[in-house]
Amino acid sequence: MNTKALRQKILDLAIHGKLVPQDPNDEPASVLLERIRDEKERLIKEGKIKRPTKTKATSDKPHYPYLLPEGWVWCKLEDIASIGTGATPLTKCKEYYLNGNIPWVNSSSTKDSVIETPSNYITSKAIQDTNCVVYPKGTLIVAMYGEGKTRGQVSELRIEAATNQACAAICPFEKEFKNYLKLFFESNYLRLRALAEGGTQPNLNLGKISNYEIPLPPLEEQCRIFTEIKHWISLIDVIENGKWNINETIKQAKFKILNLAIHGKLVPQDPTDEPASELLKRINPKAEITSDNGHYQKLPEGWCLCDLSSLCKIKGGKRIPRGRTFSKERTPHIYIRVSDMKNNTIITTDLKYIDDDVYQTIKNYTISSSDLYLTIAGTIGHVGIVPKQFDGMNLTENAAKLTGIICDKKYLLYSLLSSTAQEHFKSRFHQVAQPKLSIETASSTMIYLPPLQEQYRIVTKIEEIFAQLDAIEASL
Repeated sequence: MNTKALRQKILDLAIHGKLVPQDPNDEPASVLLERIRDEKERLIKEGKIKRPTKTKATSDKPHYPYLLPEGWVWCKLEDIASIGTGATPLTKCKEYYLNGNIPWVNSSSTKDSVIETPSNYITSKAIQDTNCVVYPKGTLIVAMYGEGKTRGQVSELRIEAATNQACAAICPFEKEFKNYLKLFFESNYLRLRALAEGGTQPNLNLGKISNYEIPLPPLEEQCRIFTEIKHWISLIDVIENGKWNINETIKQAKFKILNLAIHGKLVPQDPTDEPASELLKRINPKAEITSDNGHYQKLPEGWCLCDLSSLCKIKGGKRIPRGRTFSKERTPHIYIRVSDMKNNTIITTDLKYIDDDVYQTIKNYTISSSDLYLTIAGTIGHVGIVPKQFDGMNLTENAAKLTGIICDKKYLLYSLLSSTAQEHFKSRFHQVAQPKLSIETASSTMIYLPPLQEQYRIVTKIEEIFAQLDAIEASL
């Protein structure tokens, strides 16, 4: 079950007036809106608030995206709420921050549904000298710009706090509007993001937020909508928690299967199989067989223990020459990055290409579909099979290829995915800013090697069980 899509569907039904029935006895939203406008005019005449400035986003001929139910009305956000923003006091000025006791939040705080902890504290002098305003509890905070998913997120202040300039602070004129407005912005997250302008980092602005069109239900219906939403969201949360528990159980089950496999406990041994040590000596006379059954009683009959370098050659990739960049066009040369190495394969959603002159400088660092890849920097220990379409493509310096494999390739893949190998990788990489696993350390990874025929049987059994577990996961 796609619970994310289900959440969105419920929110969409709510703001289209299709989640709860209308009650003809409810006061129409138009009457409520007129009362708010009268109150705003009174406050403007008394000089208590300023008349909103008409912006370029304001249109004299509004176009409403859909018809509303009886009793609802379209309005702009500025019709039903005051909208402000804040500032970032100069960080070099100690007087703005030293011993500050006024909570201050930035757009990254909107990642949570409610804001209870400030990003920083500022002083009263910062409030006096900048555009910072302390907003009350219950204020809705919408991120107008920020990295990744931040732009368009909505949260609610559970503390009195000032904001930076990347936040729009929304204070409804009727406190009862708050819950409905928050649901509305959650439902319109993607639509709001689409209004952003700019180059590298598109931004929203107060004009776009203020003039955003809101389908306003009667106040009583807003309360019914919020109650119904809470009911549905609580049910979805139960489903998601259950899904997480099942997914985690499946993940642990796969690790267990791999560990049973590499210790000879997944399929029975066949005494007629050629011992792994004999096979290894014949194919690779230089192989260092650490132990056999005579010296290592825990090994199943016919198995041996050897290091990874005895089963293959490990070669690192190469970085693009300094000063060169990826091609803006699709070329015959794909540069495979660690971010492309997922799910034990190479994904094609965001491939990068290099021009021929760049390729010529690193053409000796390519990978083949007969190889396995192993990530050795940043993300450590991802292992996978190389699809045929990537034959001859360039490999990043943050990964290595396992080439000339003399055992079953899939058996080696599953051995390196086991917790035994993964723990070896993670315990040996260099503790630096970007974790790095050396080729020498990777080469020393110990592999439990069964007879070749048993390798085939193990791979068949692993894939049979994994297919069953994947089917369960897909059905959630």
